[in-house]
Amino acid sequence: MRWLWPDLTGDHMKLLLVEDESLLRHHLFTRFTERGHIVDATENAENALYQVKEFNHDLAVIDLGLPGMSGLDLIREIRSQGKALPILILTARGNWQDKVEGLSAGADDYVVKPFQFEELEARLNALLRRSYGFVQASIEAGPLRLDINRKQASVGDDVLPLTAFEYRILEYLMRHHQQVVAKERLIEQLYPDDDERDPNVIEVLVGRLRRKLEAACPRLKPIETIRGLGYLFNEHCT
Repeated sequence: MRWLWPDLTGDHMKLLLVEDESLLRHHLFTRFTERGHIVDATENAENALYQVKEFNHDLAVIDLGLPGMSGLDLIREIRSQGKALPILILTARGNWQDKVEGLSAGADDYVVKPFQFEELEARLNALLRRSYGFVQASIEAGPLRLDINRKQASVGDDVLPLTAFEYRILEYLMRHHQQVVAKERLIEQLYPDDDERDPNVIEVLVGRLRRKLEAACPRLKPIETIRGLGYLFNEHCT
């Protein structure tokens, strides 16, 4: 397994975005997915805690002004569970108390609203470099290997002829290995601005992906259909 310095402008990252303002949440989700990143976006702390429990994220962006459980309490709960992922908080302009309380609760940095996306991205890059130093550059499952930098999948020495969408589906499933991924989640990742996309498109793409995997290695059948729920990558990934 190889490792490298992280850079949000280059490598795919898995982000948790917790923001109750729908327009801002959609804007950030769209901008990050356009960069090729995997984004779990939610509007409240309860859903965020589920995401943190079920999935591994490279970092989290959390608005302090959440309905129900506050952003501060969410951060405290994440830290109490032993999660060490970097956390950046979004705060209202001029509210210095929020910044102090957020950092005291376990956040690593903050951005004040309103902000430019480029500022947020730059702060996340710096935060990752300071906090982790390295991010995964490849994912492997048996003979199957993903090169995250080159956006390529290979079996042994043979590079698979995947389309961009097929590759993104495969990477998402492998990052969520041994977890059921709903079709709707895959649609969100592939078509963030298209609410009308037919779920059958995902079935077609997954079908093509399966055929290419099996053509490269007949015993390689890692993608299961879980009827009524979605897809499961059944191989352990490292």
